[in-house]
Amino acid sequence: MQFEVWAPRARDRVVLRLDGADHALERDPARDGWWISHAREAPEAGDGARYGFSLDGGPVLPDPRSRRQPDGPDGLSAVVDHDAYAWRHPSVAGGGAGLQDAVLYELHIGTYTREGTLDAAAAHLGELAELGVTHVELMPLCPFPGTHGWGYEGVSLWAVHEPYGGPEALKRFVDTAHGLGLGVVLDVVHNHLGPSGNYLPAFGPYFTDTHHTPWGAAVNLDAAGSDEVRAYLLQSALAWLRDYRIDGLRLDAVHALADDRALTFLEELSAAVDALAAEQGRGLFLIAESDQCDPRTTTPREAGGLGLHAQWNDDFHHALHTALTGESQGYYADFARAPLAAVAKTLGHVFFHDGTYSTFRGRTHGRPVDRTATPAHRFVGYAQTHDQIGNRAQGDRLSASLSPGLLACAATLVLTGPFTPMLFMGEEWGATTPWQFFTDHTDPELARAVREGRRREFAAHGWAAEDVPDPQDTATRERSCLDRAERGQAPHARLLAWHRELIALRHAHPDLRDPDLAAVRVAYDETARRLAYRRGDLRIAVNLGGEPARMALGRGGRVLAAWEPVEGPEMDGTLVLPPESAVVLAVG
Repeated sequence: MQFEVWAPRARDRVVLRLDGADHALERDPARDGWWISHAREAPEAGDGARYGFSLDGGPVLPDPRSRRQPDGPDGLSAVVDHDAYAWRHPSVAGGGAGLQDAVLYELHIGTYTREGTLDAAAAHLGELAELGVTHVELMPLCPFPGTHGWGYEGVSLWAVHEPYGGPEALKRFVDTAHGLGLGVVLDVVHNHLGPSGNYLPAFGPYFTDTHHTPWGAAVNLDAAGSDEVRAYLLQSALAWLRDYRIDGLRLDAVHALADDRALTFLEELSAAVDALAAEQGRGLFLIAESDQCDPRTTTPREAGGLGLHAQWNDDFHHALHTALTGESQGYYADFARAPLAAVAKTLGHVFFHDGTYSTFRGRTHGRPVDRTATPAHRFVGYAQTHDQIGNRAQGDRLSASLSPGLLACAATLVLTGPFTPMLFMGEEWGATTPWQFFTDHTDPELARAVREGRRREFAAHGWAAEDVPDPQDTATRERSCLDRAERGQAPHARLLAWHRELIALRHAHPDLRDPDLAAVRVAYDETARRLAYRRGDLRIAVNLGGEPARMALGRGGRVLAAWEPVEGPEMDGTLVLPPESAVVLAVG
């Protein structure tokens, strides 16, 4: 078997330690900085064989391209034979539908079930297929210290966290999903790596002081040695799509990728994913998280954009959140001045900040979306995400403060709106369990720093230290696990049925999947807290207020779905909508 490693920082010697035996590597004459096993003395290594690399007589370190870390980020790597798994289901089921018809469901393996494993989560995929979602979006799976965490401090970008079940469990999960007609999207983190178990700097210039990020030195995308670093990230991304048959990737915080090269890493990645999709005949896609409100993120490469296939739309979330809760702190301030107007603007124009002044940033921000040329499904809309719940001091969901009626209104705006809709796990039944920030750092100093930093952060917003959950306390993770018993209880069962009904309507009515942003028409009354919009021959209305609302929705309409019982429109097209309620009408 051929072993190789990019280690330009090794001066004289690189040794492969394989199952306890040492093998000297030699420099690759064709590739600068690469070391390879001797062609005539290639060591034998089967699936599961343990190995690592020693540089210039130093300690044995895991492979930067490790496919498996059985003992965690600090342990030896293990060989993975990807051909050994016998796939049961074709992968076209997940990727073929494309984003225009998609309903996403964000899921964290460690808290979706009490067991916190891929196999345990796979056992509940039938519930999601019944709900009507099309793609399960998994939060990061790369190895991180300890057992439980969010996954954004991962290392070994080609491997699967062992407590979740390792590589075989991920294949079983994807295989099960595809058998149910579900696609799988994986959240990957390229903008930083975790501090614990990160041995990349010993091998080469994976990071650079040319740029700085909230996590320290930036991943090296444009300084000396960056060709190999970009290839490392790109090939790891393709490995998830190829070896595990993942259908799409969500790219974490792409605005934090410091990259001054003419051809950006994101353009390279989108081109490579498109090429793999054509080669395999699958509808692969990339979804970006971006704070820039820049439509160039999803503009096709041939039109001068980055060519990513979709991006999260936090502006829609912020507008909806302020309209539902009345909160106005931090980045909600701009949206809270006229929240229904903010919701209306984002529904039709995508970004609230499209060249407007952002008080939170202290400057103008964003750029307008060309509504006539940009399909609506290039933007993902949601009422809740792991970020927007977990980065609150107590990890409280909307269900902690809103009535079932307002939760139903939120679901209506997300699932009948123009964007690709996404739910966060448990949202469909109004789960009451919080989703809090938790870690399991094995380094006591790092654990203390995270705990104290979290408390300092929220102390600045008036929270007492004792009211901020300790991320290292196992009870914090336990509180965050879903309680499935709620699904059959009131009012959760009713909310679950409402989500099913709305998703079924989205699948049944092409108007709800129409990509034409310019066709979206919105009317609202800020004082009365009501809003209505048009999607082809459908009319959707929500009443967030505490009094019944008379709304002109068109003559001859028939009710397709209503949270509270309503009569059809009167002769003049006026419908009386109960307080904290929503309705979907077909007219014409």
